[in-house]
Amino acid sequence: MAKTFKALSALLTYPTADLQKAAGEIKQAIADEGLVPARDRAGLDTLIDEIGSRDLYDLQERYTLLFDRSRSLSLHLFEHVHGESRDRGQAMLDLAQLYERHGFQVAANELPDYLPIFLEFLSLLPPAEAKELIEEPAHIIAALEERLKKRKSIYASVFRALGAISKGKLDPARLAELAGAGDTAPDDLEALDAEWEETAVTFGPGDPFADSCGKPRLMTRLRAAARSALDPHAN
Repeated sequence: MAKTFKALSALLTYPTADLQKAAGEIKQAIADEGLVPARDRAGLDTLIDEIGSRDLYDLQERYTLLFDRSRSLSLHLFEHVHGESRDRGQAMLDLAQLYERHGFQVAANELPDYLPIFLEFLSLLPPAEAKELIEEPAHIIAALEERLKKRKSIYASVFRALGAISKGKLDPARLAELAGAGDTAPDDLEALDAEWEETAVTFGPGDPFADSCGKPRLMTRLRAAARSALDPHAN
């Protein structure tokens, strides 16, 4: 069990008075466990200090402007892979079943691909298994870090920490495609409106989220893990 994943999960949730009160404990848990390298903790410490000391309304406004106004910063992992396509529903089901297999229940009003929920799930696993699973969305996490860095947001430090934990090898070409695809500036209201139109996402030639056969290539191992955990005869 790794408390660090739960701590990082808390940092990515909507700021509340309870989160502010827990800021010191969150910082201490991350430092004590040492899962995040010391060189990657400075930004985290700054974020935690801000959450613990700044005006709550300001914190909530900042969070909303970042994560609730732009799909390109969505904390729902499959948003960046499947968009509104039908594949997203199956991916959600696979991930929910993986949670259930480990006795982890998701509230009815939450989606299983919400990153804070995924990180809370990882906190319940043996560290080796958790580190292996956090490698699955490594390119998404790295792309979100790059987008937050472009906005000079201190929240980028959380994604930097997750990348440091996973230590997964990133494909520069895939990362560049993912990081640059559909990134809308949060103050471009017209573009934001267009971004949230109900548009299905398809996978085919030229799609940065698809392989050479036009099939989604990110998170496929995670989906396979969910299937194999439930059905030993699954392919």
